[in-house]
Amino acid sequence: MTDRATHLAQFIAASGWQDAVRTTVAGDASNRRYDRLTMPAGNSAILMDAPPDKGEDVRPFVRISRFLRTQGLSAPAVLAQDESHGFLLLEDLGDDLFARVIPRDASLELPLYEAATDVLIALHKATPPALAPYDADTMTPLAALAFDWYQAGATGTVQTAEKTAFTAAFHAALARLDATPSVLIQRDYHAENLLWLPQRDGIARVGLLDFQDAMAGHPAYDLVSILQDARRDVPPAIEAQMIARYIAASPQDATAFARAYALLGLQRNLRILGVFARLCIRDGKAHYVDLIPRVWGHIQTNLKHPDVASLADLLAGLPAPDPEILNRIKSQCATPPS
Repeated sequence: MTDRATHLAQFIAASGWQDAVRTTVAGDASNRRYDRLTMPAGNSAILMDAPPDKGEDVRPFVRISRFLRTQGLSAPAVLAQDESHGFLLLEDLGDDLFARVIPRDASLELPLYEAATDVLIALHKATPPALAPYDADTMTPLAALAFDWYQAGATGTVQTAEKTAFTAAFHAALARLDATPSVLIQRDYHAENLLWLPQRDGIARVGLLDFQDAMAGHPAYDLVSILQDARRDVPPAIEAQMIARYIAASPQDATAFARAYALLGLQRNLRILGVFARLCIRDGKAHYVDLIPRVWGHIQTNLKHPDVASLADLLAGLPAPDPEILNRIKSQCATPPS
């Protein structure tokens, strides 16, 4: 056994789960891996394997999970932890991801999005813990990943003058949002990170995953995250209804919120555009390229907002993801990790 495998076996045994059957649940875009441990009696738990030598750190997950649970939300309880080696044993919330439940029963689509929106309404009323700010200084270079990886992969070069002009204008636009009181934003709040728990009540019916990168940011950010999903199409009518639902329960200037929503949607989707290209070119995860057309569609939608449209000319060097462009990016994919 490798040293890491030995440490993992020791952690499982020390936690009392040495008799469990271990099956893979999922990996994700990071270096984390998730397995389910199932005991002979049928009880189960989720094992998170997050190697510190690959840049992973389980401590933020533990901290944010505890905070979310104090708000009455269904983040998984931490059953055991080995922070130095990057192992967590977590409450098993099941497999009913929103992204799986909705195709099985389309009648649940609206109720699930209502429940997810209500989670944000409740969470944003709480004073967030101390978190790094997701502000203009942080968001602008992340949006520029669209130039660094998508434009570079699609065209073979980065138009540095265009990138410089865009980042200056975009930073100025985002900076106007920095004065808005911050809330805890989970940053990857979407249908493949939310679980349906109908046996629970109220906001606890939504199981929360992948919140370890939480930061302090604008209240519109996680709403954009779930309604402009990179992995599934959310009907425009539901998007509009959920924005209205959020504003009705969190009274504020609807015009200012709509502007922030479009601007943050543009930032988020430009970042994802760059990240998905990078996951292929650098990390060998070619399947993310297939999601790029949907992300591109979100970018175009946000650029239609009158207060955001002025940025469109500065993004003209980003080519539309037609099949030729997508194949060009895929042709540069690294060898997948073993």
